[in-house]
Amino acid sequence: MAEPVEHSGSSAVSDDTRFDHWLDALETRHLADLTFPQVSSALRALSSTYVERRQRIREGGALDGAGKRAAFALFYAPLHFLLVREIVRALSETASRPNPLTGGTKGMPLVDLGCGTGAAGAAWGSAIATPPAVIGLDRHPWAVAEAAETYRAFHVSARTRRADIATAALPKGPASIVAAFTLNEMDEAARDTLMKRLVERAGRGDRLLIVEPIAGVVARWWNAWRAQIEAAGGRGDEWRFRVELPPIVAKLDRAAGLNHRELTGRSLWLAG
Repeated sequence: MAEPVEHSGSSAVSDDTRFDHWLDALETRHLADLTFPQVSSALRALSSTYVERRQRIREGGALDGAGKRAAFALFYAPLHFLLVREIVRALSETASRPNPLTGGTKGMPLVDLGCGTGAAGAAWGSAIATPPAVIGLDRHPWAVAEAAETYRAFHVSARTRRADIATAALPKGPASIVAAFTLNEMDEAARDTLMKRLVERAGRGDRLLIVEPIAGVVARWWNAWRAQIEAAGGRGDEWRFRVELPPIVAKLDRAAGLNHRELTGRSLWLAG
């Protein structure tokens, strides 16, 4: 197992500016050795993997080449960041005071389960009044390294490490936990075990945010767990947001024959 990567920072720079700088750095790194047509072709293959061959995701097939990794970093990561940021904002608008999403979190770490490139943890972490220390967990070595770059870009103090989220050790005290676009990639038994663990932790003071695609063919387990989250005092939502896509994301969207003029997703939220 790789050693944890630690970094930290603080700045008064706006989230939008940090987002732009993050995307600029992504383009510089991932287009240094690849052409745009190569990345857009890889994006089409990656999109097909997500829709038609989800078992390949569990086997690591979504990130099995430089082209797919670049496509994920330049396309899906910004989309995930924007979606999670909008969900956090929308939930915050209806939250009780003090706001359990963006306030009252001093000393409470944020765990980014199945962090991928760190987009979800950065989106929620950078929205919190006093940004928490983030712990990014993922089994893929490239994702762990990429997440470290993302957290750094948003000036979020973080540690990243390779781990199987089904069995990974979590902080003993109360924590914020985000699992975005990751639980659906687990096998059923491991997911159910993890979900029970997360709901139990929320009952002891954790804050839990789960985000998944809205498509019915994905996350067949969703309704059962939504019922349990709601029974525990949480909520389940479906979201549609109109956003202006960053230029590189819009260009890839067109080139790959996709359509993300609006961002969609669904979430489960439970605060202990």
